[in-house]
Amino acid sequence: MKTGLMKKREDAESGGEIDLTPMLDVVFILLIFFIVTSVFVTEAGIDVLKPEASTAESRNRDLILIAISNDGQIWIDGEQIDPRFIRSRFERRLAETPNASVVIQGDRAAQNEQVMTILRAARDANIAAVSISTEN
Repeated sequence: MKTGLMKKREDAESGGEIDLTPMLDVVFILLIFFIVTSVFVTEAGIDVLKPEASTAESRNRDLILIAISNDGQIWIDGEQIDPRFIRSRFERRLAETPNASVVIQGDRAAQNEQVMTILRAARDANIAAVSISTEN
């Protein structure tokens, strides 16, 4: 008689547990959904004070962002690059995204020489769309 009573008591205690597996499945599915649908923003690597322009327009295609600091340093993808290797970096990025365009984010105090070096490298790498980022 005691064995039957003990068995009922064990069944009653185990029946009160909550199974969290379905909830964890839903959480992981939501996490995967948000990771897949998120937009990743690429940065050139440094913050620059852009010049102002009255004829600015927005770009939404695949972009190769290149920044020029006020002291003439050139940055692509978060790392400083030697001006001699800009063309090879452009060609490598074009292999990944063939329709990419270059956006130059030059500081107000940057020299025109660096901008011309980037424009020359883009032309040599056969990039048709090159623009300069400005503030409205």
